[in-house]
Amino acid sequence: MIERIITKRTHDLGGGFTVGRVLPFHARRMVGPYIFFDHIGPVDLPPGIPKSLDVRPHPHIGLATVTYLFDGAITHRDSIGVHQEIHPGEVNWMVAGSGITHSERFEYARAHGARMHGIQAWVALPAEAEETDPAFAHLAGDDLPAWDEPGLSGRLIAGSLEGMQASTPIHSPQFYAHWQMAAGTRRLLPAEYSERAVFVASGTMEVAGQILSPGMMAVLDPGADVPIIAQSDATVMVLGGEPVGERFMFWNFVSSRKERIDQAAEDWRLGRMKLPAEDDAEFTPLPETKGF
Repeated sequence: MIERIITKRTHDLGGGFTVGRVLPFHARRMVGPYIFFDHIGPVDLPPGIPKSLDVRPHPHIGLATVTYLFDGAITHRDSIGVHQEIHPGEVNWMVAGSGITHSERFEYARAHGARMHGIQAWVALPAEAEETDPAFAHLAGDDLPAWDEPGLSGRLIAGSLEGMQASTPIHSPQFYAHWQMAAGTRRLLPAEYSERAVFVASGTMEVAGQILSPGMMAVLDPGADVPIIAQSDATVMVLGGEPVGERFMFWNFVSSRKERIDQAAEDWRLGRMKLPAEDDAEFTPLPETKGF
């Protein structure tokens, strides 16, 4: 029932703030349209942390970013004029499409201190939507379909699952959900999509008979419901969908065409992409090493 297990690798975002990178993985670059998956924390940030820990303005094309927090807060600003702080249980869904820039800053933690814990994921857009106009949607917890069962609560962040449909503006068949499970709770993840994965953010889980600890993702075989059992109180993300086809990826750019990534990289290098109006005093430079 399990195709492979991926364990997160430590990755520095550039200013000393590290995350656990799960996708892309050399042997499994995507799960459905999900091409990028970073586990943020858990980490305690004291008041007065330096601004160097923030994610400075940077560009994207050809994807949608999705931020979901269990703890803490992040301040988002982008080049289409959105300024939005996200809190636990909420969703920031940013469609990059033809091109957008944004920053993500720990302003709440800098002022008050905070425990940061969450997930940042990217969803590759289908070819016909790669050049769509950039857009942003913020969904509060009450805006999301929810599970409320004995031993399990949770939210459907995007797509559809078990007859529920989130209002997040997706572009291809997919699902993405947060399940909070009490120790001993057993649940089936249905075989509604050809590609699925289970990620453990905290606690210990048994997935299809194998034990997963925090930071581990089980990529599942298609075609069968998969049993998930919480060995302890656990925070779990389930995700997947239908493949959108081969994608190339360089830095923050995703596309079905290498030449489109070349163009985006050149646009950023030459300063042709607008920075967020409220956050245009600095930016993240283009990496020197290029590859697909």
